[in-house]
Amino acid sequence: MTVVAKKVWTDEELMRIKHEGKVELVDGEVILMTPAGLEQGAISMDLATRLNNYVRRHKLGRVFDAQTGFRPYENMRAPDISFVRKERLPEGKLPKGFGHFPPDLAVEVFAPNERVSDYEDKISEYLSWGVRLIWLVDPNTRTVTVIRANGERQVLGEKDVLTGEDVVPGFKIRVKKIFE
Repeated sequence: MTVVAKKVWTDEELMRIKHEGKVELVDGEVILMTPAGLEQGAISMDLATRLNNYVRRHKLGRVFDAQTGFRPYENMRAPDISFVRKERLPEGKLPKGFGHFPPDLAVEVFAPNERVSDYEDKISEYLSWGVRLIWLVDPNTRTVTVIRANGERQVLGEKDVLTGEDVVPGFKIRVKKIFE
């Protein structure tokens, strides 16, 4: 991970950064994220596809990929997968810029050496923004840590079923399927 000097960044400046991989802005520093490995990318794509197909079929809102930035305050984050309910999206055509509102669901898929503890700052920020549901997908332990808006955490194993709860009503997938 490379860090670029602190400054006040505009959305336009952030969108012009040339980099293969996603970019986040944290406390004035641009963080250039490395591209995902094959396992991480495949898990993220499969889960995003399943979620997106469900959301589109039921007209619940929009699912966004890892390149999509959300900047409700100064920092800008780009979850691996995110979902925004249709009631919270602008009418008509989506804006070309970042979301200046938090997603309802933020999903992070871990790289080989990452753990939940590596995400504590991001979790705190998501919760302070008002993200209603967070899924931390860990291929290393084949678990999903679910974090709710009130901070409650639940770790789901392969035999458990991950649901969208009241954020993505009716969505469910057996955790084992996420890692197949």
